[in-house]
Amino acid sequence: MGKGISHGIYRLACAVAGRICPKPTYLGAENIPEEPCVLVGNHAHAHGPVMAELYMTWDRAIWCNGEMMHTKEVPDYTYRDFWSAKPRSVRWLFRILSYLIAYPCACVFSNAHCIEVYRDARLTRTFRESLKRLEEGARVVIFPECYTPHNNIVYLFQEHFIALGTMYQRRTGKPLAFVPMYTSPTLHTVSFGAPVYYDEHGDAQAERERVCRELMERVTQLAAAQPLHRVVPYPNMPRRDYPMSLPVEERQA
Repeated sequence: MGKGISHGIYRLACAVAGRICPKPTYLGAENIPEEPCVLVGNHAHAHGPVMAELYMTWDRAIWCNGEMMHTKEVPDYTYRDFWSAKPRSVRWLFRILSYLIAYPCACVFSNAHCIEVYRDARLTRTFRESLKRLEEGARVVIFPECYTPHNNIVYLFQEHFIALGTMYQRRTGKPLAFVPMYTSPTLHTVSFGAPVYYDEHGDAQAERERVCRELMERVTQLAAAQPLHRVVPYPNMPRRDYPMSLPVEERQA
């Protein structure tokens, strides 16, 4: 199938996603610096990446698992990551589904504002492309949660993305801004906090840990500052198990 059909599938998917994920209200957008930066937020199932793709109007490059961008790699990845924990009696059905969605998924993610991310040697390509986009003035958007719980708002952030700070500073001589971002599908808001600047003048590992820790805390603060609401977590789980956000006064008690 040609590029026209591929792009048509992408446009159709955007139209459907727009019905499911209405346009959010942006809060704290003044915290996003004019210079290139990295926006770092909670995944909120697929809501975070979907809202970034549909509604961010500035030039952006969204980190996306590279296996979702290639038809042959979609089935194994989607089955392993989304459905392998399903009851054994129905896993065969989801295995078939993983093949049925392979081509549409590859079309959508290949046409979106995405940068491929892998967990092998190809990760160097991810960083090169990200640095290139930053130098072109784009905002790089990353949702770095893993499956290890951190608190009631976010799951633990993987640290490897913060290596962009080292690369950017060595290339430009300037510290890179990492802007905390909290997506709340429940409230239909996306909030931005004060940036954390990476500045490597000592131990690089200690600086990565500091930036990662501060980003998780600031995303948590953004959630807690909003009205009490259900937090849409990173992993798939029954809606009844979604945690509640905590009011600011309870966090400070």
